[in-house]
Amino acid sequence: MTIGETMATLNGLGTEQNRKIYRKHGAVGDLFGVSFADLAKLAKKLKRNHALAQQLWDTGNYDARNLATMIAEPAQMDTAALNAWATGLNSHGHADLFARNVASSSPSGAACMKDWMNSSTDFVSQCGWDLLAMRAMNEAVLPDSYFEAFLETIESGIHAGQNRTRHAMNMALIATGMRNPALRAKAEAAAKRMGRVEVDHGDTNCKTPDAVAYIAKALAYKAKKTTSRKT
Repeated sequence: MTIGETMATLNGLGTEQNRKIYRKHGAVGDLFGVSFADLAKLAKKLKRNHALAQQLWDTGNYDARNLATMIAEPAQMDTAALNAWATGLNSHGHADLFARNVASSSPSGAACMKDWMNSSTDFVSQCGWDLLAMRAMNEAVLPDSYFEAFLETIESGIHAGQNRTRHAMNMALIATGMRNPALRAKAEAAAKRMGRVEVDHGDTNCKTPDAVAYIAKALAYKAKKTTSRKT
């Protein structure tokens, strides 16, 4: 499927209701309003197609960029390519998707993470902390000491951080706290000292969760699922 055909398909799948929802959740610029269910179906049809993903990203269209993160080939994203995409981030939704679907699986993602965390651009900094959360959830071989250092940074710097960065730092703390009992204790202690994390979510019902309560709930749900599989 060519870039023209793909954009025409996205246009046909968009709805006004979704456009309104996405705008409320921070979408800017051109968008069609394609549901993520439809995007997933289209991505499955297209499969991995890095050239097309790059063309989609370059359009700047909100839905095209969503799709781009789904069909990009992370192995082809070196440091320069990752930084090029990160520099162009203009919404927290794309920062999340880019971190989760592309940067976290790229061989160069970890090398970019710390630089992004320290960026003066909110969505880039958010992406760096999103990557830490991904590492906490998916890279079991990393030692506790690796995450303990970041917990200290989160505790000392979260309230001075930029808006979406604060949310991402809080979620990285939560992901760290879910790794094992020792890190849970350290993460919860840090969260209690930090207190409430204020984030402006705009005209939505979204909230930044209380870390201690969220960790407990998420681990209880995980334990329940494990028990269900065994029975």
